[in-house]
Amino acid sequence: MILSIDTSTTVCSVALHQLDGTLLGCCELFTERTASARLTLLVQDVVRHTGNTLSDLSVIAVAKGPGSYTGLRIGVSTAKGLCIALDKPLIGINTLAAMTEQVRYFYPSNTLFCPMIDARRMEAYCAVYGQDGSQVRATSATILDEASFADLLERSPVVFFGDGADKARLLLTHENTRFPDSQVRPSARTVGTLAAKAYAAGAFEDVVTFEPYYLKEFRVTTPKQKVS
Repeated sequence: MILSIDTSTTVCSVALHQLDGTLLGCCELFTERTASARLTLLVQDVVRHTGNTLSDLSVIAVAKGPGSYTGLRIGVSTAKGLCIALDKPLIGINTLAAMTEQVRYFYPSNTLFCPMIDARRMEAYCAVYGQDGSQVRATSATILDEASFADLLERSPVVFFGDGADKARLLLTHENTRFPDSQVRPSARTVGTLAAKAYAAGAFEDVVTFEPYYLKEFRVTTPKQKVS
């Protein structure tokens, strides 16, 4: 079985899948507080309520980012700790790719998908995927303006979703622009779906060296000191 973890944003979620991608259980917690105190409990609950134990797991999967610096550190650290303690392999899944798995089956084949995670000011972490899940535009930290996706919108409908899409809604008015009616948030459910494919392909991470995909350098600001 695959245990999947996603703490990329304020949603803390854990899911358990069979190796063929069948979902066995999922627990999601929507909170503005840190996930660190709750994540271990969610892991225990999902495994126990599906009638399994941690020793039954085959692999641990984690959403590697982009997303919240703090959230990603918590999720990746927990996943690596489980891998080391249980002697299991690790799979890292792009958060944006997993978000696309939630929506791509509901649109025509010519549709493109742009998952967006809110960053600072008018910036969003985003990428573009095709209806088959293939990546059309690489993951980037994009400063949004009226021309950000003009080339893609000229040729295909593009669905913008995620908490960063609220910024895009104010700027993008092309007739091919689409926004889902409901919010799409990162979830371990689709991390596990993609992890099943990665497991079959043998796409494992090095547990020791694996790090979150922050996308941007983490900066710490300190108050300026007065010179007397």
